Amino acid sequence: MVFELVNQGPVMEVPTLKPLSEDQARFYFQDLIKGIEYLHYQKIIHRDIKPSNLLVGEDGHIKIADFGVSNEFKGSDALLSNTVGTPAFMAPESLSETRKIFSGKALDVWAMGVTLYCFVFGQCPFMDERIMCLHSKIKSQALEFPDQPDIAEDLKDLITRMLDKNPESRIVVPEIKLHPWVTRHGAEPLPSEDENCTLVEVTEEEVENSVKHIPSLATVILVKTMIRKRSFGNPFEGSRREERSLSAPGNLLTKKPTRECESLSELKGTKKKKKKKDLTP
Repeated sequence: MVFELVNQGPVMEVPTLKPLSEDQARFYFQDLIKGIEYLHYQKIIHRDIKPSNLLVGEDGHIKIADFGVSNEFKGSDALLSNTVGTPAFMAPESLSETRKIFSGKALDVWAMGVTLYCFVFGQCPFMDERIMCLHSKIKSQALEFPDQPDIAEDLKDLITRMLDKNPESRIVVPEIKLHPWVTRHGAEPLPSEDENCTLVEVTEEEVENSVKHIPSLATVILVKTMIRKRSFGNPFEGSRREERSLSAPGNLLTKKPTRECESLSELKGTKKKKKKKDLTP
């Protein structure tokens, strides 16, 4: 299987102290909108949209990469029930203990909102070192904007509507395309769905001729992990921090734990000490 080599790499690393300007963010986000619209038209939900999966091509435009957890669907939308992807970019409904089925398109829109937030602020809107605390923040913590950099009210409105915790009222891709910030109040309209999308039909013969050899899953995981860690040593050696996400790059989730998390950690430590004491003759 052959993939296009994109030498310039991801659009940005997160976190970063040098976020994109609004003009840069708009340029890349327009590409992302067209890419997601195209995928949804082809009945594919990406499920792991984030800056590190947006690669910059030679022409300066971004290309969406890494379809390892994507879903294909029939009908108008995917009804999903499993939780995959990068924790800091997951939608609240996918983390709910009561909601069993959720919209695939709405998941991609939420991740697009987190990505746009990263573009202009250089960090995710919800962060925590512990996965369970991160999930709690995504589900219940109100969205906040840093004082700096100062961004346009139109942009705040778009991000807020994309990060609506209720998937039923969350903005959808056709509305995002028409948003004033995206189009510069009509000065830069995006192409229509008919202009942007063409349904791709794949025959059985093309499938048979295209698939020659698929390496073992273990090999794929090893190679992807080595690339992510930028190391050709054994990526699985050494200890792993408790409850850290292996799918989150770098210190994407790093932030001082909340009081509840600190209490939970202290409680765990106390229990371990008591257990050890009980086993001592």
